[in-house]
Amino acid sequence: MTLFVIRRLGLLVVALFLSSIVIFVLLRLLPGDIARVLGGTEASPERIEALRAELGLDRSFFEQYTDWISGILHGDFGRSLLNNKSVLDELGSKLTVTAPLVLFSSVLAALVAIPLGFIAASRHRRADGVALNVASQLGIAVPSFFVGLLLVVVVSVKWDLLPAQGFPTDGWEDPAEAFRSLALPVITLAISQGAVLFRFVRSAALDVIGQDYMRTARAKGLTKSQALVRHGLRNASVPIVSIIGVQIASLIAGVLVIERVFQLPGVGQMLVTDVGTRDLAKVQGTVLLIAVIVLLIGFVVDVVHGLIDPRLRAVG
Repeated sequence: MTLFVIRRLGLLVVALFLSSIVIFVLLRLLPGDIARVLGGTEASPERIEALRAELGLDRSFFEQYTDWISGILHGDFGRSLLNNKSVLDELGSKLTVTAPLVLFSSVLAALVAIPLGFIAASRHRRADGVALNVASQLGIAVPSFFVGLLLVVVVSVKWDLLPAQGFPTDGWEDPAEAFRSLALPVITLAISQGAVLFRFVRSAALDVIGQDYMRTARAKGLTKSQALVRHGLRNASVPIVSIIGVQIASLIAGVLVIERVFQLPGVGQMLVTDVGTRDLAKVQGTVLLIAVIVLLIGFVVDVVHGLIDPRLRAVG
């Protein structure tokens, strides 16, 4: 297992290095010039060149890249080119909204979808199993932003139970109010995420049910549900862990729509603003952080796979 983890760590480091190069190069291929943005429309060519030199944009790509990576390795993601604030500090403040949103919605989706998926698989020929399957298809078909707007109209406007938009200005100093502000976004994401997870869990469980060892367990007197829990759960968990990892990674990268619907001051909102203002330091720091989190999730999924299925730990 140790060698398995070391190999995955090596792949993680290589992937992070390649990701940083791709992010750095692609951002500098975008049209526009931050020096012109800072200088304004009335700035002279000399002023533009002076700003470029001040920001270090007149140096070679290699020098800019090595300085950026060196700073990151020392915990310094740089400073915003527009307001000179620490990129890491601004990311940290935005993550206090985005991270709980992703975490809570993922946990809620898993708590609901996994048991319902196994129930639907064990009762796939019965009316309740078919009803769960139809409900999951509906959850996948309806866009998440529409679900969010529907929840706002019903829960916030009509029933006045939860806030429709925004997040407390004092953050998590009042946890109850912060939870109330995130409740509708979390439910919105959990519905679409849970519907997809339900389909994968049901499919994995149905595949396990058809295996010979399951028939042997049934022949020994176990019910279908008992055999699925005692003997099929571990084998079905490998693809389930994979899809959970993929969903969390996709949520981190795609939470922007929900943040805009509910006007949450998260990482997605900040990233859109920074791209529009050409604040390269914040954009590349934010995108790299997202890449790091996504790759770390992939690493954790690989390790969990190795723990669940010893065959995956075989090293050639």
